[in-house]
Amino acid sequence: MEARLNFFTSPVAAKFGKHLVAAGKVLAESTLPITTQELVKLRASQINGCGFCTDMHTKDAAAAGETSLRLNLVAAWREAKVFTDAERAALELAEQGTRIADAAGGVTDEAWANAAKHYDEEQLAALVATIALINAFNRGNVIVQQPAGDYQPGQFA
Repeated sequence: MEARLNFFTSPVAAKFGKHLVAAGKVLAESTLPITTQELVKLRASQINGCGFCTDMHTKDAAAAGETSLRLNLVAAWREAKVFTDAERAALELAEQGTRIADAAGGVTDEAWANAAKHYDEEQLAALVATIALINAFNRGNVIVQQPAGDYQPGQFA
């Protein structure tokens, strides 16, 4: 599949993309565990149907030490026994923050309180920003139909 727009050759898209990548670097330097960030990015990408980002974050999570068992179970995290309570709270926040049109009122107080039990204020800020950022990337990729399977780890570092 050919992408409708080349984000690397369009001046506006390239500038925008550089800012998104810079935002991602800020989050990578946060105290929110990188594996939690990758699980959240993977789950949001699955929900949004972004094949490119699903591919990317599966590979990045594996490179960060995530196991294939856990990666294979992200879509079924509620039933899977391989995630910590903190990871479950992050995945719930990611789902509710991604599916904002599906729920009246957006993220529930219960989901927020559960995440706040496991993460400090800076980590919560990083978690919210991670969810917002991956949703922005997903939407851009889905709109221009970036092909899945083209990502190489470190490509956007």
